[in-house]
Amino acid sequence: MGIKTDITLYTASTPNGIKVPILLEELGIDYKLYHIQIRENEQKQPWFLEINPNGRIPAITDIGADGERIRVFESGAILEYLVDRYDKDNKVSYPKEAREYWEVKSWLMWQIGGLGPMQGQLEHFRNYAATKIEYSINRYDNETRRLYRTMEARLATSPHGFLVGDRLTIADIACWGWVANHDSDGVSLDEFPYLEQWLNRLLERPGFEKGRHVPSRHTAFDK
Repeated sequence: MGIKTDITLYTASTPNGIKVPILLEELGIDYKLYHIQIRENEQKQPWFLEINPNGRIPAITDIGADGERIRVFESGAILEYLVDRYDKDNKVSYPKEAREYWEVKSWLMWQIGGLGPMQGQLEHFRNYAATKIEYSINRYDNETRRLYRTMEARLATSPHGFLVGDRLTIADIACWGWVANHDSDGVSLDEFPYLEQWLNRLLERPGFEKGRHVPSRHTAFDK
């Protein structure tokens, strides 16, 4: 039996959308799931905008100590909320007095401000844009590769194979779904051996294997 909570997760199967279920599974937290139908613009419905005014996934609701509903939106904020409230034993986090606590936060902000937006733009211009604009594709391809090199350099010097310290953290979880999409976004990992090892090692964890398929089947590794 998992940790009982009042959490409801609203998400879809995207690199950002699978971050939260992976963390929930890693922590063994029970939760309710609502699969947002993005193609039907369900995330723009008034009921959902009351949860996330920005109309994006993922988002969660929970019940606070005062019995009132809490809403948390933006994937990074949700990851921080979950470890702060539910990871009291620091299974996937560090105490606030540890230097690693701030390094985790730094890598999380790096993903939110860099890896996600840059690779997301690459995916759009390479795979979905009605007009193929070479400048845009090259710009975001180069930037995604630069960010991959940043992770590669870090992982090459990590004795435990994680972005921070001796354990899995939300820094790894935040980045994983984007790197998992490297093939579909046209970025080979041939020049990033440590990054590829990291990607596959985390895939072997039960929490990742279960969480990546929430709310629907994750196909990034299909051949």
